[in-house]
Amino acid sequence: MALPTITAYPLPDAGRLPVNRVSWTVDPARAVLLVHDLQQHFLSAFPAGGQPLTGLLANTARLLAESRRAGIPVVYSVQRGGQTPEERGLQLDFWGPGVADDPAALAIPESVAPAAGDTLLTKWKYSAFVRTDLAERMRAAGRDQLVIVGVYAHIGVMMTACDAWMRDLQAFVVADAVADFSPEDHETALRWAAGRCAVVTTTDEVLKSV
Repeated sequence: MALPTITAYPLPDAGRLPVNRVSWTVDPARAVLLVHDLQQHFLSAFPAGGQPLTGLLANTARLLAESRRAGIPVVYSVQRGGQTPEERGLQLDFWGPGVADDPAALAIPESVAPAAGDTLLTKWKYSAFVRTDLAERMRAAGRDQLVIVGVYAHIGVMMTACDAWMRDLQAFVVADAVADFSPEDHETALRWAAGRCAVVTTTDEVLKSV
């Protein structure tokens, strides 16, 4: 039930993305940037100093800087340490007790850490919408687009994108700013999202619109 040890793999580039069913584009006046689960507990499964981790963090940092400059709200989903069995629910059966109540495990890397004015949401399930006020915050701000970066692509990232679709919120999965257990899982998540609920894009493409 522990996280796997992940072998290094290259992030996909624009030439290896699935075909999107829709042609949405990111609008800075409508968008929110969601930084999904970028805590050391999850990132420690990747080989340090190599891909996909280095690219994930570098591209996320670029998106954070430009989003803040453009006035795009930034939201972080973070899991709480030391969850009780009742709080974990069925996640306990699949993934065990979760993040320890340990500041080092809960920490977000400095290069992509929250800044003043960013929002931190405690995340409880695969989707960042479940048991949070993310949707309400977006609607209160007049925002109906969610740009998603983080881990893991085939679990929380994909489920959050699908949940956004079910709430009539346009989701964008940034292919080179998410990472996964394997290149196969990564590619499966992108293909599923592009065909079912989101636009799959790249950091460079998002930044052209910001």
